[in-house]
Amino acid sequence: MNAQLIRQVVEGALLAAAKPLEIAQLEQLFDEADRPPRDQLRAVIEDVQIDCKDRGYELVRVASGFRFQVREKLAPWINRLWEEKPKRYSRAMLETLALVAYRQPVTRGDVELVRGVAVSSDMMRTLQERGWVSVVGHRDVPGRPALYATTKEFLNYFNLSSLTQLPQLAESQEFTERDSELEMTLSGVIPQRADNADNLELSFGDDQNLVDR
Repeated sequence: MNAQLIRQVVEGALLAAAKPLEIAQLEQLFDEADRPPRDQLRAVIEDVQIDCKDRGYELVRVASGFRFQVREKLAPWINRLWEEKPKRYSRAMLETLALVAYRQPVTRGDVELVRGVAVSSDMMRTLQERGWVSVVGHRDVPGRPALYATTKEFLNYFNLSSLTQLPQLAESQEFTERDSELEMTLSGVIPQRADNADNLELSFGDDQNLVDR
């Protein structure tokens, strides 16, 4: 199979897929006899990334694989495609999500200890329904409370390939300070799922909430 056709197959698959694709998944698109070496597929992806340099979209790697997405700087224009009234989440939910992300695995009790207020089961359920948080186990103490951690969908949504890419917290801010400000910005981009139906800007500053269109 010639190199041009291999590239076309890779590009077409990434455009058509409903989720990011790993190299191993791209390999399965080809018959065994015509399957290109993994190094060649990586080279194809690198070439596509280079060719996207001056385009309105880019090919990026997130936790679940590679995907095409609109560039961050185009958010003011592209967000106009979604006219629904934004659904806003409370600062409390944003702080809870941040605590799970930076201290996982954690229990509701751990989050309550840091925030100094009760965390409702509805709040945790909303984060789970969103696909950003899941139960990964139970702490071996009386009552066996659930332990929560972020998911691959959380990383995908915020254009992260791993938790190591989370922004660093300011030295003056500590989760252990009950009244400290959690001024963290996970992303100012157009986080995208494969269906391109969600747009989100997440900030933990005083004047911004999570906006989900």
